[in-house]
Amino acid sequence: MRKFISAFTYIFHPLFVPVYATLFYFLVAHSYFYKHEIYLVFLQVFILTILLPISLYYLLRSLGKIRSKVLLDKKERRLPLAFYSVLLLILIEHSFSVFVVPELYYYFLGVLISTVAALALVLAGFKSSLHMMAISSFTLFTIGISVYYHVRFINLIALLIMCCGLVASSRLQAKAHTMGELALGTLVGILPQVGLWYVWLLPSV
Repeated sequence: MRKFISAFTYIFHPLFVPVYATLFYFLVAHSYFYKHEIYLVFLQVFILTILLPISLYYLLRSLGKIRSKVLLDKKERRLPLAFYSVLLLILIEHSFSVFVVPELYYYFLGVLISTVAALALVLAGFKSSLHMMAISSFTLFTIGISVYYHVRFINLIALLIMCCGLVASSRLQAKAHTMGELALGTLVGILPQVGLWYVWLLPSV
């Protein structure tokens, strides 16, 4: 059981979740795009949210700026979060300006706001769970897409909510976070997505 729960730490790693969200979106809205548009956007998301952050992690670790694998120390989170924010800004400003993908644009804008908020909290001496931030953002995005396209994803949304609990349990089991840090990460992930609903979702309902 412990191995089953701990697996959710890796399955829903913060770097992987934006790719899951992109895949989910194009599975729903693929008929509105050409295949080459889907491939190009997905490739850009994959490079900017997975490959480059992983490369930076190993660079910082080789330079001795990061010692732990899971960034337990608050100070070790500063550079990765700042760098990830810049990559998200590049993705939003350039990738989504070529192809009009408003739903993904606002999802990643929400992720950017959450990441900057997590960085601000770290600078203020507080730590939030990046895992909970990521999966809660994805869950709210799924709910938004369900409403926007009038498609019932009740089972998927219920599964994601259950996964939120399993991810939280896995972080507690690993003693990586306290309950307060998990709750803070969840709020940091949810609030920007809900706030941006007023821009892209509610006007269309």
